[in-house]
Amino acid sequence: MKPAPDQNEFPDLPLKPIFWRRGRLYIIDQTQLPFKKIIQEIKTAEEMVSAIQRLAIRGAPALGIAAAYGVVVGLKPYSHAPFQEFLNQFERITSLLIASRPTAVNIRWALEKLRQVLDQSCNDSTSAIWARLDAEARRIHLADLQCSQAIAENGLRLLPRQAKILTHCNTGSLATGGYGTALGIIFKAHQSGYRVQVFVDETRPLLQGARLTAWELEQWGIPFTVITDNMAAYVMQKIGLDAVIVGADRIACNGDTANKIGTLALAIQAAYHGIPFYVSAPFSSVDVGAPNGQAIPIEQRSASEIQHLQGIPIIPATWNTLSPAFDITPAELITAIITEKGIYHHPYHLSEN
Repeated sequence: MKPAPDQNEFPDLPLKPIFWRRGRLYIIDQTQLPFKKIIQEIKTAEEMVSAIQRLAIRGAPALGIAAAYGVVVGLKPYSHAPFQEFLNQFERITSLLIASRPTAVNIRWALEKLRQVLDQSCNDSTSAIWARLDAEARRIHLADLQCSQAIAENGLRLLPRQAKILTHCNTGSLATGGYGTALGIIFKAHQSGYRVQVFVDETRPLLQGARLTAWELEQWGIPFTVITDNMAAYVMQKIGLDAVIVGADRIACNGDTANKIGTLALAIQAAYHGIPFYVSAPFSSVDVGAPNGQAIPIEQRSASEIQHLQGIPIIPATWNTLSPAFDITPAELITAIITEKGIYHHPYHLSEN
């Protein structure tokens, strides 16, 4: 078993959506941004489940890290309990976490890695098992940071030195372990001296683009313009773009991707206007059990997210609503899928890589 990564191995990044301090776990409550930066301590697995469900922490890679840490904090009170009780609690906690966001495959991926550690350690004391789970969760976090850097290096090769880019939802530091996937490529371009201008879809209904992506770009000093989701085609037609870069919460083996609702419309519009449409995600987002997008479950969110805007009612609660969190973009609309392993082009056969 490898030793747990030392805290000095973690890059000193300006934004840390989830972090440890003096043995306590904290997250940035993303529901409060951009007007308030609230740090919330996570003391129990149930608090982590709640944070995930209400989108206080979100983004596919960050959810995997959060789930792993949720197991660690949830099992800490049982680190000296009999093995069977420890195992029962592990099963209970992982079931809660998997159910918290069913579309995000990274949660299941991270929890399966913890299960492997548990299975390999079942003859040890529960305190030793807990320590190994803690070390594995930290390795998952560090690996994500390293993965994001590799994704950024690969994605940079696809951009011109002067680039107008449109992005959707939030795929930056807040959505990962602290760097970013799609937005990480933009950060890397900016750091490398590229002249980048970003158009930020506000991303209804919860405004992750307007609230989170724009806030992150401001922290990095990158020029940006916030637009409503239905202005994207206008920007493509009248202003012109060099690329659309989005993330993915799950990728099927054939390259179909599930991402924040509105992504499919962008892919269709980009194809019509001849604009490259890139999906950027860690390879852990590939679901080898999903041959195509039809096999990916789509989470249905609360009607209140349609009926309210930042807590303010905008339509009567009695009106019917539909609130899918994601849509499926067919592989043929995706110019390339950018991962830490490399850049893939259509036709995609991701289960073979």
